[in-house]
Amino acid sequence: MKYEDAMIFIEECNHYGIVPGLDSVRALADKLNNPQDSLRFVHVAGTNGKGSVSSFIGTTLSMAGLKVGRYISPTISDYRERFQINGKMISKKELGEEMELLKEACESLVAEGKPHPTYFEIETVLAFHYFLKKGCDIVVLETGMGGTLDATNIIKSPLMCVITSISMDHMQFLGETLTEIAENKCGIIKEGTCVVSTVQREEAEKVLTDTCEKLHVSLTFADASEAEYLKVNKDGSIGKIGSGGRSSFVSLEKQAFIYEGEQYEISLLGKYQVENAVLAIEALHMLRELGFDMLSDVRIKKGLHATLWKGRFGVISKKPYFVVDGAHNVAGAKKLAESIQFYFTNRRIVYIMGMFRDKEYDKVIQLTAPLASQIITVATPGNPRALSAVELAEAVRKVNPCVTSADSLEEAVEMSYLFADKDSVIIGFGSLSFLGDLMNIVENNRAVRSDTHGR
Repeated sequence: MKYEDAMIFIEECNHYGIVPGLDSVRALADKLNNPQDSLRFVHVAGTNGKGSVSSFIGTTLSMAGLKVGRYISPTISDYRERFQINGKMISKKELGEEMELLKEACESLVAEGKPHPTYFEIETVLAFHYFLKKGCDIVVLETGMGGTLDATNIIKSPLMCVITSISMDHMQFLGETLTEIAENKCGIIKEGTCVVSTVQREEAEKVLTDTCEKLHVSLTFADASEAEYLKVNKDGSIGKIGSGGRSSFVSLEKQAFIYEGEQYEISLLGKYQVENAVLAIEALHMLRELGFDMLSDVRIKKGLHATLWKGRFGVISKKPYFVVDGAHNVAGAKKLAESIQFYFTNRRIVYIMGMFRDKEYDKVIQLTAPLASQIITVATPGNPRALSAVELAEAVRKVNPCVTSADSLEEAVEMSYLFADKDSVIIGFGSLSFLGDLMNIVENNRAVRSDTHGR
């Protein structure tokens, strides 16, 4: 199967929707001789931070000499980003070959009178098969949405489970309370594993503790409040934070902090990334205890510093600064607001904002809209879940009257530059599904502007 045909097939599978449950994905994996049973996993669940934490862990493991598979969703720029080995995504040729196997397996199941697997179930089994074929030493595996009934949960007991921050999201599938959602996320925990979690809210922490006690599993909490932020100067030098406040000196190139007596530097921005980094550090320390002796303190530091992760409070252009962030739910919006106040105090803020209608967009607006001087709303292109730009603008206007809707992402970018001066900050955020297109448009816009100014 050619790559183009593979993409047509997986797009066609979108109409099977989201069907929580493991029977179908187990049947599909069985058709390919259960590749997941021959792999070792770090299984990552949570509401926010899964991608960043997985990236920290995966990058460090690969820099320590291991062959590391990573399965992620959603992606920003390219569908193939879902299937990565040591940071390199699957080739178009191999994706076509793998998808052909999966298509044949799906047809076999349908012929037997069984339901056609969903696109996520197909992608998950494809990842397992691809990683086994390529001989991965370990796989950093992200859940898609929940835990208990997530397609990734057909794996046997993983080496380790990592639980990022748990908050309210996907309530129509995971539960109406934080306790119910936490119970779903903790469904990945099995006997014989160990668990490392960020510090959680009381209800989620109780679920975690009870689950681990019931299964006789060790539980370690990573407490980011124990990290000491350091001052990063414009020349890259690092020093202690003085009494003058942070906003006057924070770097937009990297962050630095001390945790348990060791100094770390990370290239990912946003205050919340220190929390993610601390969780990754504890997870990597636990892996070292499990026999991964190559994970020295020096290699962990180098791995964290080398980690890159697109679409998470990333600067994609300067003069004016253009930042993109995947804040699409309430917890993400809180962290985005904190980062804006941390990095851009007294700056004029212009938003490009797009949201799904099945998210708590009113609450996201309440948290973020007061910080902006101007807001431009967009609809995520080609997605039936997208809230229209006009509807989103109407919701924003209740909080901030300085809002206008754009007919396209291209128009939104042009408008944002008209509203901004060189000292302003433009921030595109919301659904991850449009950030890749937004980043490409900004890059092309920057190239055109540079060429025009050069003339």
